[in-house]
Amino acid sequence: MIALVQLLIKYAFLEPYGAATRLDTLGIILLIIATVCIAAAGNVINDINDIETDVINKPNKIIIGKGISEKTAYNLFIILNVIGVGVGYYLSNVVGRSGFFSLFVIISVLLYVYSTYLKQLFLIGNLVISFLVALSILIVGIFELIPNITEQNQNIQLLYFKTILNYAYMAFILNLIREIAKDVEDLEGDTKAGMNTLPIIIGKEKTKYLLFVLSSITLFIIGYYIANSLYKNQIAVIYFLIFIIAPLLYLNIKILSAQIKTDYTHISNILKWIMFFGMLSLLLYRYNAIR
Repeated sequence: MIALVQLLIKYAFLEPYGAATRLDTLGIILLIIATVCIAAAGNVINDINDIETDVINKPNKIIIGKGISEKTAYNLFIILNVIGVGVGYYLSNVVGRSGFFSLFVIISVLLYVYSTYLKQLFLIGNLVISFLVALSILIVGIFELIPNITEQNQNIQLLYFKTILNYAYMAFILNLIREIAKDVEDLEGDTKAGMNTLPIIIGKEKTKYLLFVLSSITLFIIGYYIANSLYKNQIAVIYFLIFIIAPLLYLNIKILSAQIKTDYTHISNILKWIMFFGMLSLLLYRYNAIR
């Protein structure tokens, strides 16, 4: 999904609109490699540190200790990080902004700290991982647009960047809802592991209503956007109503009726689909569907 959204931003939005971009085809491929490798390393270290809880929460999906050894997993974690950060360093120098290299280091460090410590804390881990998901979208704008800003094109470049930022906002809130839903789903194992996640601290029922509030806010924001920005374009309106608004309404219904673990697994999967179709809406830019 990270690779797909980065490609869509480049080739379905920025290129068709003639934005002054810095990366060529090889450059965007390298950015994808760097981002995906660091994200994959984060998944590996997360699986290593989740062995205790995964035995309870998802015993059929355990990889570390079954599919591969813990030692191999650690080596893979190091290799993926070296590749990701190394490619990020090279790419930062290619675009003439060596300071951008720090983004890859920060992402790598935050993913490690998240999996080893932050995910155990009340809401902090959810916010951090959602921020990193948003950053995986925003980083395309950072590398593509910022290095090519001039006095002449500043306004239009910032307008393109703002659009990417809007997608990053939506990715943040949708992923935050999903992370909280996953915490409810993993409540039993997290409790036995001594973690302090949101449903453990405030309870399952209150967490459910918080999920409903967050989902309703997201629904309102997207509905407002449709009413104020897309109302003149029938194709865009229909797309958002069918693939974003309708699933969000269904999500709200499922949140309120959720009782058991499988209900929250279903909620998590719905959110994945909403994020996927949200990304695909970038294809509408090629046909001037959204302005």
